[in-house]
Amino acid sequence: MNTKTIPRSRLSRWKGLWNIAKGSRLACVVAIFCTAVAAGASYLTPLVVSFTVDSVIDTQPMKLPSGLLHLVEQWGGREFLMANLWVCALAVLCVSAVNGLFTYLRGRYAAKMGEGISRSLRNRLFYCLSHAPYSWHKASQTGDLIQRCTSDVDTVRRFIQNQLIQVLRTISMAVVAISIMLPISAPLTVVAVCLLPILVIFSFVYSKGVQKHFTTVDEAEGALTTALQENLTGMRVVRAFARQKQELEKYTALNKHFRKVSLKLNTLMALYWGMSDCIGYLQIALVLVSGVFMAASGQVTTGNVILFTSYAGMLTFPMRQLGRILADLVMADVALGRLEEILAAPQEQEPGKALRPAIQGNIDFEQVCFGYEDDHREVLHNINFSVKAGQTVGILGSTGAGKSTLVHLLQRLYLPTSGRILLDGTDIRDIESQYLRSNIGIVLQEPFLFSRTIGENISLANPQATPEEYCGAARTACIHDVITSFQDGYETMVGERGVTLSGGQKQRVAIARMLVQNTPVCIFDDSLSAVDAETDASIRTALAARNTGTTFLISHRISTLRQADLILVLEKGHIVQQGTHDQLAQQEGLYRRICLIQNELDEPQEGGDAV
Repeated sequence: MNTKTIPRSRLSRWKGLWNIAKGSRLACVVAIFCTAVAAGASYLTPLVVSFTVDSVIDTQPMKLPSGLLHLVEQWGGREFLMANLWVCALAVLCVSAVNGLFTYLRGRYAAKMGEGISRSLRNRLFYCLSHAPYSWHKASQTGDLIQRCTSDVDTVRRFIQNQLIQVLRTISMAVVAISIMLPISAPLTVVAVCLLPILVIFSFVYSKGVQKHFTTVDEAEGALTTALQENLTGMRVVRAFARQKQELEKYTALNKHFRKVSLKLNTLMALYWGMSDCIGYLQIALVLVSGVFMAASGQVTTGNVILFTSYAGMLTFPMRQLGRILADLVMADVALGRLEEILAAPQEQEPGKALRPAIQGNIDFEQVCFGYEDDHREVLHNINFSVKAGQTVGILGSTGAGKSTLVHLLQRLYLPTSGRILLDGTDIRDIESQYLRSNIGIVLQEPFLFSRTIGENISLANPQATPEEYCGAARTACIHDVITSFQDGYETMVGERGVTLSGGQKQRVAIARMLVQNTPVCIFDDSLSAVDAETDASIRTALAARNTGTTFLISHRISTLRQADLILVLEKGHIVQQGTHDQLAQQEGLYRRICLIQNELDEPQEGGDAV
């Protein structure tokens, strides 16, 4: 995806995520507190067991905090506990209950934190996507953007929810365990932690390998999602050209590559977990064997052996999780870097003063030139013409001549590289974007309909429109009778991208949607191409009766343009001819040649009032 943005540093990236997580910070603090309590409670259980073995069952002196020791002595000391071992069992049960409760609370608030951050992140991504310039979207792949906003967001959420708190838990458990074991037996403590540095180094090496492989997997998944999205949205084309086999082969190849790189990643993960399991159990075995020999020689007690063996497992497996934490951190960092490209995407800014002048429809193009940023070649060259409010402008030209680009400049989807466009004497650069576009209606060459009812699609541009208003717009677009012939009328659901309607029906619904907006300037970007000549004439007659204001008609049909007040003939980005139909039909040039061709083919279909 060519976003033309410079990603921020890793620290700035995560700092930006922390800013997005403003509403979830309390849940983060609570989750950290619960993690600390749960970790402390988990260490108490081996201590209680060790105390029971050494000072209750055996005769070792009781080593308890002064307050707790005083309470035990009041109960009757060792004799009481020996006669009532259930008290020690109850202590273990209570400590385990506290551990379980705070582990549950940790999971709950970590989930609340993760889901809250992912919700805020998705909202921010959608905002950035909806405010990115039109040119940015044209350079991006829809499937890749979808994959980033779903799979990558979920990767970040999983790390925050499952692993971020584990970092604190792993560090705190290591510090607490070593601080408890070291005063009891320094040699056995060394044995209990001797393999941990190897595990830590192995974890870092593993995380480096995961970073490389996960980036490849993420990109492969994005390509697979793009192929799937293109085939679903272009299913008609695939079937029309019998391309199912070829598209299946293409998708299968992408899927095979995705499986291959995913298998490499999973193999690396399996290797790490297998090796870390081996190191972990070896660590426990070393502590157990060394502890037995030291207990036999009187250096430590039996309870100490049990304590050290328990702590060795409690230390090793969180450290083993360090590899997963680092791997998930790498995955989350890669995912966040891909999301950063969207979050750092340029946002459409008001290039001028954001004025909201009264708009009548007087339009002037003065020496307007335009070329795309990634292409040094100019698409439009020195475009000059003037239109009075209420006039109709026809635009004719071959494919690629710059017709659509010209009207897109009028809506400021692109900015001219030189020259200026005046709307009622005001440079459109100085008019507020939303206000400008709400006063310039457009029907695109490829109309897009949402998966909603026909009535909702028509009233999309003007949600306050009454049924009478959008039915009137549908009559002007010559689609009302078609809609009412459906069983559910205006409540008929439109399939995704309007697939339940024909091409001509979709275009007429799009025309009705634009008309219900009641704008002083209307643009028809070759939007009558999918209807027959008779329906074309009927729509133009209805448009003339409706008085749609200043109107731009892009078409390849002379019959559509012949009644226009001004016709512009574009060729290779230049206006090579301009004038009325009668004037241009008498001049040698492209317009006359097209007239001669279409008169021979379409003369029997000529007729009907035109705009």
